[in-house]
Amino acid sequence: MHGLRYFMKVKISNNKDGFILPLVLIFGTISMIILGGVVDWAMINLRAAEQTKNREIAFEIAESGNEYYRWHLAHASTDYQDGTIHAGPYVHQFYDKDGNVLGSFSLAITPPLVGSTVVTIKSSGKSLGNYTGSRAIQAQLAKPSMAKYAVVANDNMRFGAGTVVQGPIQSNKGIQFDGVAYNLISSAVSTFNDTDSDINHTEWGVFTHSGDDDPVPPTVVPNRPDVFKVGRQFPVPAVDFTGLAADLSQMKTDAQAHGFYRTGSGRLGYDVVLKTNDTFDLYTVYSVKATPSGCSNSATGWGTWSIDTKSNSPSNNPIPANGLIFLEDNVYVEGQINTARVTIAAATFPSDPSTWKSIIVNNNLLYTNFDGSDVISLVAQNNINVGLYSQNVLTIDAALIAENGRVGRYYYNHANCDPDDTKQTLNLLGMIASNLRYGFAYTGNPETGYQTRNITYDQHLLLSPPPSFPQTSDQYTTMSWQEIQ
Repeated sequence: MHGLRYFMKVKISNNKDGFILPLVLIFGTISMIILGGVVDWAMINLRAAEQTKNREIAFEIAESGNEYYRWHLAHASTDYQDGTIHAGPYVHQFYDKDGNVLGSFSLAITPPLVGSTVVTIKSSGKSLGNYTGSRAIQAQLAKPSMAKYAVVANDNMRFGAGTVVQGPIQSNKGIQFDGVAYNLISSAVSTFNDTDSDINHTEWGVFTHSGDDDPVPPTVVPNRPDVFKVGRQFPVPAVDFTGLAADLSQMKTDAQAHGFYRTGSGRLGYDVVLKTNDTFDLYTVYSVKATPSGCSNSATGWGTWSIDTKSNSPSNNPIPANGLIFLEDNVYVEGQINTARVTIAAATFPSDPSTWKSIIVNNNLLYTNFDGSDVISLVAQNNINVGLYSQNVLTIDAALIAENGRVGRYYYNHANCDPDDTKQTLNLLGMIASNLRYGFAYTGNPETGYQTRNITYDQHLLLSPPPSFPQTSDQYTTMSWQEIQ
């Protein structure tokens, strides 16, 4: 019996050992599978992390390519071939601080259009790591021009209630703004004497009387998001209107060399009629319309500024390749373009206030396309005028610059200049740069000038300013930036 019990004990023990061994094998196998999966997962994540790191390195290399060429343009502003004499792409190695090569970038450079400063740079970066693709960034650099403003002036400005502005506004003096601004309103002065006010007291450089009046200095300027949606800023650096004389002189030189140039007409100026076939007709103005009896004003340069007679047979001329038309006389402009870029300048040298030239728009001046492919600018040594006998509903698609005078319409007395003293609607798409205070209407009872004034900033001017448009800086800045790959 004792032996039997021992046998049975051993037998049972052997059965248990046989049962545990398969369990060990099964769980061991599962553990190895799981461990292998964990190791594979860890390796995959390590490779993914390494690839992500190298992908980011490629992005940073691409970004450094754009920064490199921005630096290059700061030292060679008209070199669009990376210091070579051949077409791109231009490939550069990229090193870390210890001199180790991390990758390379390849540059494709698109030079500016004629008369523009906008340079397009595509930089593609590649790293030496396990990321086989590339990252690409495209940036547009340009020398800032006056076209970046909706309105810029060298005088005090006032924007009344109901004015809605989308583009930036700046004055070298003070601004009263009582409308709604969806962009920055800035002034070059901290405070100024508001001569429009009956009280005639000191105001902040940019202030409003919309709703609750702004407090006068030295009380802290309040935050007014109801009026200034983006904000207001003062003082800021002034815009150089004096430098416009040099810009006009250069335009004359460029027009004589590669554009369209005419000396004085010997009569009362020229009439330019733009056409949709990339040409323009040029007339000589023989006489202007007389003023009605009693319709007069003592203002310097006042007149009807409206053509009465002109030459019967105009010359038809192609819009030049550089887009510059320079005329040393007063110039009337009208017509329509279609995929053209043109700057019309009126000036005579040496500069003398008694002979400064103006540009006049009395009839529609129109674009066909509103995607930036149509661009007109008018640059006058004196005024940009809208005359007495202008269209009742007048549309001007153009950027307007008055170097020494103002953009606007003279005051035509209601009693004696009726019915042409008052007009219905002015539609302006573009921008305004005015040395003196601009305006197309006058308050009073009744109000004269254009009763409705729709002034809309053409945002295409920011990246694609008109040919030879005056610049506000000779340094390139980034106008747009985007990853494209």
